[in-house]
Amino acid sequence: MHQGEVVEWFSYRGCLRLENDVGTSVVLCPQAGGRVLEYAQRGVNVLHLNPGQRGWHRASGAPAVDPCGGRFDVGPERVIAPHPDLWLGDWTGELLGDGRARLVSQRDSATGLRLVREFALAPDSARLTCTQRISNESDRTVMCCHWSRTLAVGGGIVLIPLTPHSRFPKNYIMYGPGPVMNFQPVDPNIRIRDRFLEILGMPANPKLGMDSAAGWFAYLMRSDLLFVKRYPVHPERVYGEMAGLTISIWYYKDEMCELEPIGPRELLAPGASASFTEEWELLRCRYPQAATNVNLDEIEHLVSSKGIRHAN
Repeated sequence: MHQGEVVEWFSYRGCLRLENDVGTSVVLCPQAGGRVLEYAQRGVNVLHLNPGQRGWHRASGAPAVDPCGGRFDVGPERVIAPHPDLWLGDWTGELLGDGRARLVSQRDSATGLRLVREFALAPDSARLTCTQRISNESDRTVMCCHWSRTLAVGGGIVLIPLTPHSRFPKNYIMYGPGPVMNFQPVDPNIRIRDRFLEILGMPANPKLGMDSAAGWFAYLMRSDLLFVKRYPVHPERVYGEMAGLTISIWYYKDEMCELEPIGPRELLAPGASASFTEEWELLRCRYPQAATNVNLDEIEHLVSSKGIRHAN
C-alpha cells in the first residue's frame, strides 16, 4: 500500500495522491472546493474534468466556475444560503498515513458551517470511503444535509435498485422545464426493468430525483468499469429536499453524469456536527453492445458479492 504523496496535478500544487497495489489511484485537491480530481483504476479516471478549468483558483480573479471532478456539497439545494467559501474556496489538506487523507474547509461566512472530508483507500480493492462531517460554528441552528455531487465521465448507464413504497408513481421525478417537478414523466431513455430504474441516455431534461431506500446505485461506463456508490438511508427520518429525495441524477449528453446521494435533514445547534459516509467502488463489468441489454443479475451479483472487490 502506497502511503501517499503530495503532487502537482491538473495544474494544482499541493494535491494529495493515494494509491494501492491493485492499481487504484486517488488525487485530492484542497483548492477550489476540496474535491477529488482522480478516482482511477489502472490509469482510467472515471471523473469528468473540464480542461478549461485546469488550475482555476478563486483568488486569481477569474470568473467563477462550476467546478469539475468529484465534488461534495451541503444542501438542501434550494433553501440553503449560497456558500462559495465552501464550494469554491481554498481548503487545507493533509496525509494521514495508511491510505488516508483529510481535507478541511474554511469557516463559511454565509452559513457558519465548516466541512471536513476524510478519505480512506482500501489496500486490496478500489474501495474508497468518503466521510463528510458538517460542523455548525455559528450562533444559530442551521438546517442542512449531505449532498454529493460527483461528476463522472459521460455516456454511461445509471442503474438504481428500486424499493417498495416510493412516493413517485414512476419511482422518479423529472425537473423542468422551468421550476417544475414532473411526477409523471415520459422518457424513452428511462425505464423500469427487473426491479431497477435504468437511465440509458440523455433524458428530455437533465435533472432527475429518486427516493429509493436501497442504499446503493451504480453507473456502468464505456470504459468497462462499474462505478458503485453505497451509503446509508434512513427511511424513518425527514429528507430535506423538496421531494424528499435520497438520490439525484443529472445526466448531460455524453459529457458528464452527476451522481448524487443525499443525506437526511440535519438540524445542527451551535457547536453540533453530523457526518455522512459514502463508499465508492470500481468493479470490472463489460459495457453492453446496446445500452438496453445490461445484465441486471450480474450487476446485482457484483455489488452484493463480498468476494468480488477488484477491478484490476
